[in-house]
Amino acid sequence: MSGFVRAASAEWVKVRSVRSTVVSLGLFAFVALGLSWVIANGFTAGGPATDALLPVFFGLLTAQLVLVTFAVATVGAEFSTGTIRASLAAVPSRGRLFAAKMTAVGLTVAAAALVVELAVFGLVRVVIGEAAAPLTAWWTVESLLGGWIHLTLLSVFTAAIAVMLRSTVVTLSVLLPVLFLSGQGLGNIEAIKPVAQYLPDQVGMVVMHLTRPGDPQFGRDYGPWEGIGILVLWTAAALVGGWLVMRRRDA
Repeated sequence: MSGFVRAASAEWVKVRSVRSTVVSLGLFAFVALGLSWVIANGFTAGGPATDALLPVFFGLLTAQLVLVTFAVATVGAEFSTGTIRASLAAVPSRGRLFAAKMTAVGLTVAAAALVVELAVFGLVRVVIGEAAAPLTAWWTVESLLGGWIHLTLLSVFTAAIAVMLRSTVVTLSVLLPVLFLSGQGLGNIEAIKPVAQYLPDQVGMVVMHLTRPGDPQFGRDYGPWEGIGILVLWTAAALVGGWLVMRRRDA
């Protein structure tokens, strides 16, 4: 067994052995399913077919706050408590340890996001019946795939930021307002929209087909797959930054 596989396995044991993992992922599912059920019960067909995706992704967009908190706390807790020293003693290669942590977080979120997203989609179909987005339509498959990728990449991105800032509280204090509070408002201000539209939360709305091309207020200058490319760039930049900080700073 390679050193990376052993390190990744150890990180996975850490993730699954703490109660907060079950609580956080359970809360993610509860928020996503609950909000989607509420929106679905108030849904009225009549607009574009893609409007049927709103009940599916509105809850997931809100519940992603829980996933981000989980990803940040999973990584940041070791720096806050000082247990990162024990991890480095067990895995002296800082690059390997960093990669193992990101892999454990990414795979955990990917699995949870896939299960919850499919459960939400099934729930919405039951509630709104024939008005639901058809699974046979490409735009439905594309949005589900994009939503899953978005939730996974966003969590890895925020986990890498937590390594750079080395604190759960500081990381959440920076990320939550920028990505999810000011981002939603800033993205619609004409003066800064050309830049704010590329923030990760704005990209997620495009990837999930919650914005329409050409919409004067909510439309963006790129499509779903370009949005995924932007998310990949955001995540890659954060991973490089996290790796550099992990290598150069003392525990």
